[in-house]
Amino acid sequence: MTTPPVRVGLVGAGTWAARMHAPMLAAGPETVLSGVWSRRGDAAGALAAAHGVPAAPTFADLLGECEAVAFAVPPDIQAALAVQAARAGRAVLLEKPIALDLDAARRLADVVGESGVVSQVVFTKRYHARTRAFLAAAGGFDADGGRACYLHGGFLGGEFATGWRLTHGALFDLGPHLLDLLDATLGPIVEVRAAGCRSRWTELTCTHRGGAVSQASLSGSVALPRVTTTVELFGPAGRLAYDTAGMDHDECWPVVRAEFAAAVRAGRPHPLDVHRGLMIQELLARAAADPALRD
Repeated sequence: MTTPPVRVGLVGAGTWAARMHAPMLAAGPETVLSGVWSRRGDAAGALAAAHGVPAAPTFADLLGECEAVAFAVPPDIQAALAVQAARAGRAVLLEKPIALDLDAARRLADVVGESGVVSQVVFTKRYHARTRAFLAAAGGFDADGGRACYLHGGFLGGEFATGWRLTHGALFDLGPHLLDLLDATLGPIVEVRAAGCRSRWTELTCTHRGGAVSQASLSGSVALPRVTTTVELFGPAGRLAYDTAGMDHDECWPVVRAEFAAAVRAGRPHPLDVHRGLMIQELLARAAADPALRD
């Protein structure tokens, strides 16, 4: 018996919605794009028309036409609307960070838990085969410490050099990826300190349960020929390295779609759910409050 595709409504009609979310959800076969809603009606209409689906007049109308909602909007908008979606019994596919402040993230996680809906966070790199091979290898690697970086020049100009990314800097935009990977490979992060400048270069030092120590360098304001994302683990056996150079991120989207649909149909939590997102949000909040991190 064939499982029917999950009907997913999309919130947002900006660059990321048009580039990733809408094509991913419309491609199927595990999902169908049931509609698009945005505060910018003209943008929603254009994106919806490009995929042959209706543009919902209101968010409530979108909820009425779907069983799950994907979000491609700023984190603070996502946190508020995802609460409404969860209360309406809709599964939620969330972007990172799940909110811009810890209280909103906690409220979202609480409502998702109380509503019993499926949630999943798009920690993009986690859905790539190269990342999963690295995580599997790290499980058998005796590491005393690690270092990581996520560096690019996207904040210097262009379509992503706007809004919350510039206000909150690389810590909130790039930090979730590295904190998630370091936590997954070296053990739970129990302490995080931050130094540097939010808008230029942020350095994180993490202490992991078990004693390992790691450092992560973050910047969206360095003019590099390509995005540089690496994680290195060090221990008695030497070094275990991960590098996203040459990684085709388009390979992640079918995995995101398939796993979200499978979780929704099974009614079971995804490992990268809202509670994982909340844990990362708590680390971001601690780092952002460090007096050594200046604006």
